[in-house]
Order: sequence, then structure tokens, then C-alpha cells
Amino acid sequence: MSPVAGTVLAVLLSLVSAAGYALAAVAQARLAASSAPAGRGALRALLARGQWWWAVGLNAAGALAHVAALHYGPLTLVQPLGALTLVAALPLGAYCARRRVTRTEWRGALLTLGGLVGLVAMTGPAEPGEALSLREALIVAAATALLIAALASGRLSHGRGAEGGSASGGKGGRGLGHATASGIASGVGSALTQTLTAALALELPGKEPVWWQTAVLAVLISGFAVGGLLLSQAAYRGGLAAPLAVVNLSNPAAAAIIGVALLGETFRAGAWGWPIAAGASLVAARGVVLLTKGGAPASEATPVPSTVMAESRPVSPPRTVSPPRPATDLSAFPVPLPAPLPLPLSVPEVEPARASAHG
Repeated sequence: MSPVAGTVLAVLLSLVSAAGYALAAVAQARLAASSAPAGRGALRALLARGQWWWAVGLNAAGALAHVAALHYGPLTLVQPLGALTLVAALPLGAYCARRRVTRTEWRGALLTLGGLVGLVAMTGPAEPGEALSLREALIVAAATALLIAALASGRLSHGRGAEGGSASGGKGGRGLGHATASGIASGVGSALTQTLTAALALELPGKEPVWWQTAVLAVLISGFAVGGLLLSQAAYRGGLAAPLAVVNLSNPAAAAIIGVALLGETFRAGAWGWPIAAGASLVAARGVVLLTKGGAPASEATPVPSTVMAESRPVSPPRTVSPPRPATDLSAFPVPLPAPLPLPLSVPEVEPARASAHG
């Protein structure tokens, strides 16, 4: 295959991957809005819903398309195109919610996308076949598990001010903490997958790993993959756009930190790469803030028909109702009087008593 054809195929596969991830995010957000709060039986109820498995399948399809795109195209091309997930999910989510995307949301999405592309563009790829050693992979997995536990519990997502503040603010901070943990889990899972691939190909540095070490890597990858999916589901309880933006940012950021610290990756601009990466991070953070505040305004909400009809009609004054009379008042219970007896028209005269014969 020619380089031009490979590049075109990589772009198409990247777009398919972004669409798959966007559809999965919208499905998860709608499922989070209609599901019961987290608690006992919440996971069982989630696994029993078909919409959840549709989201899992879409996520898997997006991941396979992303891997195939990396096979035909370079990382510097495929990774920025993967950031289009946010741009695709924003109108899809608004369409499903039957509303329009606000200007603030578009601005936040574009700033987040620009910052993400800047971060990815500054990080240079490592040498082909470079991967974490087994010892490094286990250390990274343990440290990441502790960080994810802290983020998921809310200790790093909000402090005392958020706890004492409004419920919506605490919920939003907790959602962004779950989104950060989800992105980190996915990024570390990708690094561990690279290590597992090198182990299966017997290309890891050091001595050859035994079978149980490879099995431990596979279990860790599965755990991070499932954990990232469940954490993203919990993050979407606070909305769609801002959690999705944080997931898309923390995923490559975690992979970039591992690459720079352990795999010998460098910034393309040399010493200038650090301030440029910091500036791109600030731009992306500003975009996330706008996405958090850029929901549909209250004026665009559909009014309730009963409320509108009630406001359009004149309100009549309340009628005064007299209290009932007490039961002791006999006038409240009228008794019909008996009909008068008919009197005779003439009264017969009584004859005087006759005198006695002896009188």
C-alpha cells in the first residue's frame, strides 16, 4: 500500500473511531441520566440494561478502529484526530436532549480540542518496540491504582469548600474526578498493553517473563479497562461535555507522562516544549471550565403546559365559604310542622238532659 493510501485509510479509521467513541459517550450519558443513584444493586441494574452493552460495544469498536488507524498512520496524525470525539459528541448529545448547542459549549469544545492537539503535537514518539519493563509496569499499575482510588472517592476532586457548597457543585466536581480517573486508567491500560505485546513477542528488556507474569499483566489491563469504563459511566452523571473533555485530556496526558518519564520520549521543541505544553494545558483547562458552565440556559427550557395555561388565565378571587353551624343549633335541622286538623263546619248542639221521671 502506498503512503498516501495508508494515510487516507488512517484518517478514515480515525474518524470511525471518533464516531464510535462519541456515540458510546452519548449512550452512557443518557443511561446515567435515567438510572438510579449509585448504591447497592446499581451495578447489577446497569449490567441488566441493553443500552449499557450497546455502549460497551461502541467503545470496543472505537478502540479497534483506533488500533487499526495506528497501524496505517503515524501517532502524530491519529491521536489528534481522536480528539474529534468531543466535537462529534457535543451536537449528538444536544440532539438527543432536543436542544441546541450553546456558544459557550462550542467555545469550550474548540479550546479543549486546541489544547489537546497542542499537547499531543509536543510529545515525540519513543523508539519502535520501546515498552515498560515488567517491574516498571507493576510499579506504574500500583501507583495508578492508588491515584484512581483517591480520585474516585472524591478526596482530590473537591475539598472542604465543595463539601459545604451546593449539591450541584459537589456533584460536578465529583464527576470530573471520576472522569480524570477514567482517562488515567485508559492511558495506563494502553501503556500496559504495549508491555504485554512486547512480552508476548519476547522483546521485553531483561530476562524472559514467565507465564504467570504475563497473566498478571493481562489481568491488570482488563481491570483498568473495566474500571475506566465504569468510572466514565459515573462521571456522566454530571453531564456529557465536561466529563468527556476531561477523559480525552487525561488519557493522553497519562500516556505522555509515562512516555517522558520511563520510555525516553521527549518534547519536539526541546526546552521550549515545556512552556508550550503548559500553555496548551491552560487552554484545555479553560475549555473544560466553559464546558462545565455551558449548559442550556433556563430561557431555552421547555415550559410546562399547565404552568403556561395557568399564567394566561385571569385569576378569580377565592370564594368565601361560611363555616357550618354547630350541631347544637336546632335551626340548622328544620323539622316540618304537622298539618292542622280539619275543623267541622257546624257543631251539633247538645240537647239538654231530660228531667227524670221521678222529678
